Amino acid sequence: MCLASGAAFGAMAIFGKLAYDEGATVGTLLAVRFGLAALVFWAMVLAGGAAREVRALSRRDLGTALALGACGYALQAGCFFAALTRIDASLLSLVLYTYPAIVAAAAVALGRERIDARRITALALASGGLGLVVAGAGTGALDAVGAGLGLLAACTYTTYILVSEGVAGRVRPTVLSAIVCTGATVSLTAGGALLGELRPGALTAAGWGWLVCLGAVSTVAAISLFFAGLRRVGPTAASILSTVEPVVTVVLAALVFGEVLGPVQLLGGALVIAAVPVLHASRVRLRAPAADAEAERVPA
Repeated sequence: MCLASGAAFGAMAIFGKLAYDEGATVGTLLAVRFGLAALVFWAMVLAGGAAREVRALSRRDLGTALALGACGYALQAGCFFAALTRIDASLLSLVLYTYPAIVAAAAVALGRERIDARRITALALASGGLGLVVAGAGTGALDAVGAGLGLLAACTYTTYILVSEGVAGRVRPTVLSAIVCTGATVSLTAGGALLGELRPGALTAAGWGWLVCLGAVSTVAAISLFFAGLRRVGPTAASILSTVEPVVTVVLAALVFGEVLGPVQLLGGALVIAAVPVLHASRVRLRAPAADAEAERVPA
């Protein structure tokens, strides 16, 4: 389940690129993706009998969850899919996947965790790998704005994870996902309309199909599978298994778009991915899901 979740997340950039080719704008893509995901998650909440839990939520938790979607996740997704219009899907996936190391560094800076050799090694691997991925593109071949947006998406995701840690431990994942997606839908739809980026009429039938895949496969199914797998294998194994995500993106990008990473970029990507198992190498497997692991995928 964790591997399937990683593969579904890995296909996200591919579905996005294909939708762009069929008339989708960034605003349309984001509004449809989160709107569809919100509808499905709310249906799951009602079907699972969790409606009472929603009514029982404190105003603080409800407001935090809505803000996480409307501000944090909306900004992260906006940066990611804006970057996708400027740089290759494979390159963007590796830039984004520096976030686990950034989270570890931020947790140390905030005093939540202690600095140790494992975290220093992981940060060195991720930062060194990112340097190789970017440098390997060659002078003039890399869109600096696109790369910057991708790194901003990783940093925003880091903030999202750290902020959501508390509420993720108190609210059922499906309920939290429904509320977060609702907040993101409202802010992204309003923002897209104000910027003139909300143009659903420009989409072809195939474009609508790719957006449905983005919402159903790379959002709802990916998140649901991750939590189902998390309950069975624990947060450490789930996090390590999720490293299949950028690998799937790189492979699919090569097959679908003919994107080919150079040897230096492949080495850099391997270092970025290696940072995750290094971070979790010495952790003891937990019997129950940890809040920090749950927060990492609500939603991606």
